[in-house]
Amino acid sequence: MPIIIELDVMLARRKMRSKELAERIGITEQNVSLLKSGKVKGVRFETLEKICDVLDCQPGDILIYEPDKTSDG
Repeated sequence: MPIIIELDVMLARRKMRSKELAERIGITEQNVSLLKSGKVKGVRFETLEKICDVLDCQPGDILIYEPDKTSDG
């Protein structure tokens, strides 16, 4: 998948646990875990806004675009 989620990196930088983030943004700890592992198809802008607010970051700090490296040769 060309979108890499680095939520775990930002949590580590902020010295925050998934449980605390989940409580502060109003989602389950399981959903935070799914986000961290990249096992989601999408994220609501509202949720992304809350994450960025709590972690004091920009969306680009946790969502990274890496194009697929497939060869046509």
